[in-house]
Amino acid sequence: MAQSIDTELKDKILAKPDVILDDQELMKALLKANDTAMGSNIVDIRGAAMQRLETRLGRLEDTHQSVIAAAYENLAGTNQIQRAVLRFMDHLSFESFLDDLDDGLRSILRVDCVLLVFETPVKTIDPNIETLMEFDCVRIVPKGYIGHFMSQGAKSRKREVVLQKTSDLSVALYGPGLDIIKSEAVMRLDLGEKRLPAMLVLGAEDPKQFQTQQGTDLLVFFASAFERMLRHWLN
Repeated sequence: MAQSIDTELKDKILAKPDVILDDQELMKALLKANDTAMGSNIVDIRGAAMQRLETRLGRLEDTHQSVIAAAYENLAGTNQIQRAVLRFMDHLSFESFLDDLDDGLRSILRVDCVLLVFETPVKTIDPNIETLMEFDCVRIVPKGYIGHFMSQGAKSRKREVVLQKTSDLSVALYGPGLDIIKSEAVMRLDLGEKRLPAMLVLGAEDPKQFQTQQGTDLLVFFASAFERMLRHWLN
């Protein structure tokens, strides 16, 4: 025998029926009760359609949240790059520019290591570059090293920005005390026709901070701005 609904409860539902319609748990219970009342031999097409719509809505909500999260992450990354570029534009000497690499740049971009690598012929070292060897963030390497480092020995891999896990080459480049670095962003820097290339390396302890599937558009822009600043100081 069907139970009668309490009069007071019924009046509340009739006064605000949208409360039930907006409650997913109540609607599911009502649909389930409706299926039970119809019997097992009757297929509720409307109920099946609603289930599918609910599943699709859930997927759309997940996608929406992912898009929003990616947009915020991209905005945060853009702000970091802009702050870094503006900071380095304020330096009045090359020495202060280099001093700020391992402090200002590392802090702004939230990385654990910054290296600026210059190629130079083994027998002849550019006087302007030789004076930089006193800075902890600077490395001097032989001609051809940067191409080999960025390709990790693969001939087909020629990109201006590479995101990757650190390798034995990385450990040798960083030197003692920096074996904690597990991922890196490596940017090739063009210093002009009469100079060998340079390389900017951002290292992170987090192995997931720089991964191959991540976008590199912001770092390509940053590398372009950074190499222009270097050209200004080296000329």
